[in-house]
Amino acid sequence: MLDLKTLLADLDTRIHQFHDRSAKWLLENTDNLKGLLEIIASDFVEHLDFSRVEIQNTTFIPDDLRQQASDLVYLLPFRDQDKTKTAKTVLIYILVEHQSTVDPLMGLRLLSYMCHIWNTQRRAYMQGEVPLSDWRFQPIIPVIFYTGEQRWVRPPSLETVIDLPEALRHFLPRFDVLVLDVKREPDEKLLRSDHPFGWLLTVLKAEHYDPEDFVPVLERLRDHLHGLPDAEGAVWQQVIYYLYLFIFHRRSAEEQPVLADIVAETHPYLGLSAEEAKLMQSMAEHYLERGIAQGKQEGRQEGRQEGEKRGTIESILALLNMRFETDAVAALRPALEAIDDLQVLREVLLEVPESENLETFRRTLSS
Repeated sequence: MLDLKTLLADLDTRIHQFHDRSAKWLLENTDNLKGLLEIIASDFVEHLDFSRVEIQNTTFIPDDLRQQASDLVYLLPFRDQDKTKTAKTVLIYILVEHQSTVDPLMGLRLLSYMCHIWNTQRRAYMQGEVPLSDWRFQPIIPVIFYTGEQRWVRPPSLETVIDLPEALRHFLPRFDVLVLDVKREPDEKLLRSDHPFGWLLTVLKAEHYDPEDFVPVLERLRDHLHGLPDAEGAVWQQVIYYLYLFIFHRRSAEEQPVLADIVAETHPYLGLSAEEAKLMQSMAEHYLERGIAQGKQEGRQEGRQEGEKRGTIESILALLNMRFETDAVAALRPALEAIDDLQVLREVLLEVPESENLETFRRTLSS
């Protein structure tokens, strides 16, 4: 079942840092973490035990860089070739880099984040009064998930920012980094494990394609879903949800209805419940066709806000009808239209899944 509150929160307004927030949301699904590593770490991914992965609720990015990047930290067991040995815990650090150009300081940034992680472990050992002889720091696998337009020419390194004589080069700290340069990866590499996450990246890769080139990319994914066994459909639900978000945030208003129709053709193959299917369809229709598209076409800030307001009201009413199926829902339209503040309407939208009945929602509306 899709998380209704997450869906509403992500669709309530256009997200300026769409790649940042959506990439984090995707990679919080540890099955997508596996899909990512199957693309960039095929030489050791089979040694990782994804059934025991833990996501750490922390960040190591300083405040002044959080507009251009975000990060995720995972702990999971790593087994050597001899699977009988006790698994060692490794840490996977993913930096989601959503600025459009390559940062020449990336090597320095990654080293500082890794040292920060190890210092955090050191403090934990000290606070726990663990004997120094028992201290063991976890190995870190650094990963860069990059969606920018500038080509990533070489791996991150301190050599790019230090003026170093050749004879002293071996004194530099060195570490390998796994880089996924999404826009430059060939489809063959993204799809070699046939994982849903790889298929999704083929669409993200085509973000700036012209409409006549983007449509075939989406149709290819749809046709792939058509051939899936029924049992595999459920794992694709998050992918389809993401596609609706992607269309809404990254494609033009003129394209959105056609693209949403292509995505909607995948619903029969996903094993959706009636509520999930109705939710997907109604949200797509109301956001893509009524509110946002009209606001964007008007081309002015006032028009965009008015379009978003209408779209939000229609979504509130559609979701109320879906939950309570009563003629009384329509009577709430005047009260909703009387709300001038768009942010208040967005907050009202988030209250729909929390309301036990229509009367509870009315009280929220009048408070």
